[in-house]
Amino acid sequence: MAETHLTRDTFERLREELDDLRTRGRVDIARAIEAARALGDLSENGDYQAAKDSQGKMEARIRQLEATLEGAVIVDGATAGAAGDVTTGAVVSLRYVGDDDIERYLIGSIEERREGVSVVSPASPLGQALMGHRKGDKVSYEAPSGPLEVEIVEVGG
Repeated sequence: MAETHLTRDTFERLREELDDLRTRGRVDIARAIEAARALGDLSENGDYQAAKDSQGKMEARIRQLEATLEGAVIVDGATAGAAGDVTTGAVVSLRYVGDDDIERYLIGSIEERREGVSVVSPASPLGQALMGHRKGDKVSYEAPSGPLEVEIVEVGG
């Protein structure tokens, strides 16, 4: 089972979403399927097919949430990166060598996404290269297009 680092707030939000999907979500989908069945011939019933598609997507999300929460490790988002090291939950500002633009990344789960900050998994090549490094360090990693080097401009929470 894969570990997923989540803040307490994100863990609670995902748990609430899972509870809602297991209860209200399943009831709503069952009602939609039943209403579509009442319309007649299922082979040419677009409402029925749409409801079944929605049910499949919802059940996939339930399985995804279950796996994420089962493997969750709670991290303190307020202290992430406070010591200056790149850790899970830290927001890192990077400059690619040869480029003047600075890009900001949150090191963590896509479930932790924030406005204006891209998310990088700590298990990704970039995430692995950054972990444990500090402001001013240059690190290299293997991207699909070939090796890249970045400079860590800032580490914060």
